[in-house]
Amino acid sequence: MQTCSDRASGTMPSGHTARIESIDAILVDLPTIRAHKLAMTTMMRQTLCIVRLRCSDGIEGLGEATSIGGLAYGPQGPEGIKLTIDAYLAPLLAGADATNVNAAMAMAGRAVQGHSFAKSAIETALLDAQGKRLGLPVHALLGGAVREELPVLWTLASGDSARDIAEAQQLIAERRHRVFKLKIGSGDPDRNVLHVGAIKQALGPDIRITVDVNQAWDESTATRCIARLQDLSVDLVEQPIPRTNRMGLARLAARFDVPIMADEAIDGPEDAFDLAREGAADVFALKISKAGGLFATLRTAAVGDAAGISLYGGTMLEGSIGSIASAHAFAACPQLRWGTELFGPLLLQDDVVQARPVYRDFCLQLPHAPGLGVDLDTDKLDFYRRDRTSVAVAAAPPAATAATETQGA
Repeated sequence: MQTCSDRASGTMPSGHTARIESIDAILVDLPTIRAHKLAMTTMMRQTLCIVRLRCSDGIEGLGEATSIGGLAYGPQGPEGIKLTIDAYLAPLLAGADATNVNAAMAMAGRAVQGHSFAKSAIETALLDAQGKRLGLPVHALLGGAVREELPVLWTLASGDSARDIAEAQQLIAERRHRVFKLKIGSGDPDRNVLHVGAIKQALGPDIRITVDVNQAWDESTATRCIARLQDLSVDLVEQPIPRTNRMGLARLAARFDVPIMADEAIDGPEDAFDLAREGAADVFALKISKAGGLFATLRTAAVGDAAGISLYGGTMLEGSIGSIASAHAFAACPQLRWGTELFGPLLLQDDVVQARPVYRDFCLQLPHAPGLGVDLDTDKLDFYRRDRTSVAVAAAPPAATAATETQGA
């Protein structure tokens, strides 16, 4: 006899015709347009884990997850994401109801502890497939979009003031970005503050500047340097001290007028609750992979809303699939005071989609096609996949998507 728990698990037939037939996780290595310097590493390429989820009704859903600099940023990297999907999640979900995203992800949550990045990629693919099935964009499945476009900042990460100023001025003139983040966790803190001051002065008061320390300072260094950054009229300071020092974050947030943002310190709604209770941040960075999916991201945002904390749409430097998935979630957030940093596709020389996201007038444009609104380019996938020696591929990559206003890169 079928029990109530059997029906809730999604493991037994319930009258639906669409079942998960297979889930493939594919690693692709894509070159960046330039060196991307962070406190913990310098990136020359980005590795994405692309998910292809095939259903019995012929619909395929796409998902993606990645990390920043492999394991340099945190404990989950692309290779581990693929392993988790291949060895645990794909066999577990085979035959599950593809139309019931909540039941499938609840099953995954019971069987696999942690591994939020892999779960986010699977949930994204399920939502993409369901949106295609129903003829609805993913943001409609999340309750609807409250914004049609998402402001996007750009990270100036060369470490050279003159080069960064020239890059920013060009992007302002092209109406691509007018908010800029500086990575200042690597090297001498005092020299980095001077670097920020030079860029702030050159770009003028109408251009917003934020800084990201990537946990690199201790509390005393942060206290000294944030005071100087505040005097420079920097708009936001991101994760100045280690994620584990929540009381230190609370002291910094209470001491300074410039907002302090939690990034590495926050994954999902539980972290958001603790940070809000402790007064440890003025702003929360939302990231779908860290939260474990789009729905968990909205729950995290709800905690911030309830606590009066501003929200920011973060990135793990995903490609087009992951960035657009994030955009659907961020578009459904009631407030997004600090915009987003969904510039990942712009940092890549190429991608594995047919048409890259559209960036125009300082914003990422939200797709309204069914599902994510992103189509896979199988030729590029075959060329850039890490295991391409086992598949027949061309000797040269397919033509890269043009870097135009309408095509977005």
